[in-house]
Amino acid sequence: MGVIERIPAGRTRKNTAEKAVLKAPPLAVDRLIQGDCIESMRSLPDACIDMIFADPPYNLQLGGDLSRPDGSHVDAVTDAWDKFDSFAVYDSFTKAWLAEARRILKPTGTIWVIGSYHNIFRVGAQLQDQGFWILNDIIWRKANPMPNFKGTRFTNAHETLIWASQGEAARYTFNYRAMKTLNDELQMRSDWVLPICGGQERLKGDDGHKVHPTQKPEALLYRVLLACTKPGDVVLDPFFGTGTTGAVAKRLGRHWIGLEREDGYCEAALERIDSALPLDESSLTIMQSAKGQPRVAFGTLVETGYIEPGTVVMDAKRRWRVTVRADGSLVGEDGVAASIHKMGATLQGAPSCNGWTFWHIEGKNGLEPVDSLRQTYLLATQP
Repeated sequence: MGVIERIPAGRTRKNTAEKAVLKAPPLAVDRLIQGDCIESMRSLPDACIDMIFADPPYNLQLGGDLSRPDGSHVDAVTDAWDKFDSFAVYDSFTKAWLAEARRILKPTGTIWVIGSYHNIFRVGAQLQDQGFWILNDIIWRKANPMPNFKGTRFTNAHETLIWASQGEAARYTFNYRAMKTLNDELQMRSDWVLPICGGQERLKGDDGHKVHPTQKPEALLYRVLLACTKPGDVVLDPFFGTGTTGAVAKRLGRHWIGLEREDGYCEAALERIDSALPLDESSLTIMQSAKGQPRVAFGTLVETGYIEPGTVVMDAKRRWRVTVRADGSLVGEDGVAASIHKMGATLQGAPSCNGWTFWHIEGKNGLEPVDSLRQTYLLATQP
């Protein structure tokens, strides 16, 4: 359950999930700080955040109401929080919150900023001016965009996300293999086709109107968090709104801190996050690149009992059968022994072989690669 903390002081909504509190890191997390985003960030210590997702005001400069051809009103961003007197005022605001964001972000952390053509270029310039290093710009292409009712421009069918690290040489998290798996084994591109927020996901008030005009779809945040955070990381959203970042962070086993000024948004966000169901812990494990996986010797699985000496392993087509020995080597019917990799290469007449995926064991559902035993071992032994 989330926590509201007001800046400077005020009513506190207590966290009743005692178990979650006991497991929380020293930084107070899974809470919403109500107040000005810049002042709220100033209350946080240096280098305490793993990732920031920011959806700042777009400064749309709308002049009057927007109507459909039939005369009906279009819910647009007309709230006071999106209005700035000039570009200079907006730039000053952007510079100030980005400076605090840079201070609280860990050296290995990254920042994501989303915006429309109204503001994203101004934000991007400020990011670079303050020393952030742009890693990618992502185009979120909306599968179901709002049409241009006046017919005076192209339909605005996308928004831009900027992903940046603390500097050109900074180390950062990128779960490349997980992104490739998510994309049906194709390398994830920088153009993402996702629908806008709608249906039951779209929060509405008692009057039937949207609670927040720019609520982002959970699918977008799911991809962002899965791409560059790990379970247990702390994600901060300085423009929390109705809490999409917090809800998705909870689902994915990440900690969150939200900053929001408006009363209505705060209440809606906490109610939403409280009802979000986290994924089962075993579901949070993602595929890693070979470079990122901890090294495990096949012999380690033998000596720890994950595979018994005398077990027969075979290739996926059952052409070759060899026996596991006590030292982790494999021995064939001819008495020749070798490592799981060398044995596979020799039998195939190949220069090399990945024995983890070449050799299989009989499982409950048929043949399984011995790599499945390695993954089971890693799940049981890695913190």
